[in-house]
Amino acid sequence: MREHINDPFVQRAKREGYRSRASYKLLEIDARDRLLKPGMTVVDLGCTPGGWSQVARQRMGKQGTVVGIDLLPMLPLEGVSFLMGDFRDEAVNAQLRKLSGNRQVDLVLSDLAPNISGVALYDQARAAELWELALEFSELVLAPHGKFLVKVFHGADFEIYVRHMREVFKRVVTRKPAASRDRSSEVYLLGEGLKEVEQRV
Repeated sequence: MREHINDPFVQRAKREGYRSRASYKLLEIDARDRLLKPGMTVVDLGCTPGGWSQVARQRMGKQGTVVGIDLLPMLPLEGVSFLMGDFRDEAVNAQLRKLSGNRQVDLVLSDLAPNISGVALYDQARAAELWELALEFSELVLAPHGKFLVKVFHGADFEIYVRHMREVFKRVVTRKPAASRDRSSEVYLLGEGLKEVEQRV
């Protein structure tokens, strides 16, 4: 708790009005990879408390659509539509299609993480399951030029997941933003441009 309170990114987020320190991770990746542009349709999986949705709306201005989805409630954010539920549910996806005007998605963001049990192997397996579900969702909703940014953790499933990402996307890169704590095994994978189905192995 002391580490969190004294964290410079936590203090900066309070000063600058961001909902979480995670906002700075997306800000840094966006500055490098130019993910967010006006007019895009963006879906933020596991959006609560809203740090990434907040950055997306800010970077895109008033043009485009930002939809956050989470099992947990989120306080309203101006310019962001929020769907409370499981992104795998058809009812949630029907609402997403309505909000996006049936347009394909340009960018899927996933900062999903499981509830931590303290049992390392179980937690890693649960996290890997969420990565796969987010990737499957991206394959279904992304436009051919679309991009997918996902938080992952180094561990037994990491290399397998990277290979899967490379089967789906034309380009896959790894990012470790400054706001990601040094001792944390978390990194972010960015997939760009869906491969044609027949190109996937």
